[in-house]
Amino acid sequence: MAHPLSRRGLLTIGTATLGALASGTHADATPRPASLALPDGWQPEGITIGAGPYAYLGSLADGSIYRADLRTGTGKVVSTGPGTPAVGLKLDAHGRLFVAARGFGARVVDARSGETLASYTLATATPSFANDVVLTPRAAWFTESYQPVLYGLPLGRDGALPAAEDVVRLPLTGDWSQTADGAINANGIARTPDGSALLVVQGGVGLLHRVDPRTGVTETVDLGDAAPLGNGDGLLVRGRTLYAVQNRQNAIDVFRLAPDGRGGVFQRRITDPAFDVPTTVAAYGGRLYLPNARFTTAPTPGTTYSVTVVDA
Repeated sequence: MAHPLSRRGLLTIGTATLGALASGTHADATPRPASLALPDGWQPEGITIGAGPYAYLGSLADGSIYRADLRTGTGKVVSTGPGTPAVGLKLDAHGRLFVAARGFGARVVDARSGETLASYTLATATPSFANDVVLTPRAAWFTESYQPVLYGLPLGRDGALPAAEDVVRLPLTGDWSQTADGAINANGIARTPDGSALLVVQGGVGLLHRVDPRTGVTETVDLGDAAPLGNGDGLLVRGRTLYAVQNRQNAIDVFRLAPDGRGGVFQRRITDPAFDVPTTVAAYGGRLYLPNARFTTAPTPGTTYSVTVVDA
């Protein structure tokens, strides 16, 4: 049965959609640093970049939000966390950050003031791990890594936030096969190039799925002879190009997608000596920005963290 977040809400509306405004496709000619230093002990995971030259990164340690200037590499904490993790996050055209908070649901933060505008309980079962988020013109969709479900926050007129009882819980069916408890299943999420569906990587088994947002029915995306997306994490779609981060492989696989996202052709792999378990990816101009989560390094208050910058 269709639910309130129908296919209509995913289609591109004109040329200045929410997705275009928040995709970070504009750039200036100012030289930019090849890496961004983060505060010691930060424990980054998610990154998002809007239309301006600023990246926002959440902290797994306490949920604080850091804003980095892509032109200078300098930055500051713009929102002090509530003591719960900030995992994936996305910035919308209204200057709001939609933040996945692992087992604590989701929250929406004003990127300017740092104020928490709303908090949502997403899960109805345990264990729960709200992991990543993508924005469409009509909704914010969150992945759940421990249960076969997506969570949706339907957005009203001018992006109005929903009430707590309006959270949509969309079971994943079709080709989706949930692996054992404790394994990371749904992780990174993006929209298909034509905006008709969602793409979700199932990290533990290395599969990419196309998800119908009306029904939750999934189809495995045909990536040809490309290697499985093992440890698949953050996804980024720009035009028809998919960037798929594979965290512990320290690599990004690049694919040319069909407009409807049902298939893709492998193009190349991006690696860099500075990668140290990169988790997610955002773009500005012709460059990609990847936070190094350093999951193979024990976190301490003095552990150093950074964002590696590579050509797209």
